Amino acid sequence: MSSCDRRTLLLGLFALPACGFEPVYGTGGAAEGLYDQIRFDAPNDANSFILRKQLEDRLGRGASAQFAMNVSLRLRTESLAITSEQLINRFNVIGTATYQIRRLSTDVVVDQGSVKNFTGYSASGTTVATSSARDDAFERLTRSLADQLVSQIFATSGGWL
Repeated sequence: MSSCDRRTLLLGLFALPACGFEPVYGTGGAAEGLYDQIRFDAPNDANSFILRKQLEDRLGRGASAQFAMNVSLRLRTESLAITSEQLINRFNVIGTATYQIRRLSTDVVVDQGSVKNFTGYSASGTTVATSSARDDAFERLTRSLADQLVSQIFATSGGWL
């Protein structure tokens, strides 16, 4: 790395505070003000339970909640690789999580949005191995969607918190 590149990098780092950049987990950051402030709707299936647990791990259980969050989780499986014998040996799991956050005192929607992601699994092993791989793929995708939701909420919470 040339010294010119280093100087540019250092100048860029010093310019970040001037553009309004603020660490989300820093003192006074969005993460600090949101912890334990959101109550999550009850899960209605195994994947929703995993999603809620991941959200609670990142945002707290809502002990002093001022907001309620409703999440709609849609997961679907697509065939990806088909052999010449017409056997499917690879699947993609595609997921979308759509959320809405309401202020409990007024029931007004303060934030909403959605996130999308996908993961895959192999179906080339035994029935038990394929079943385990499928379950693991759904869990990984659900956790990933929850993490994306948290990131999106942190990014938008400055306007409504």
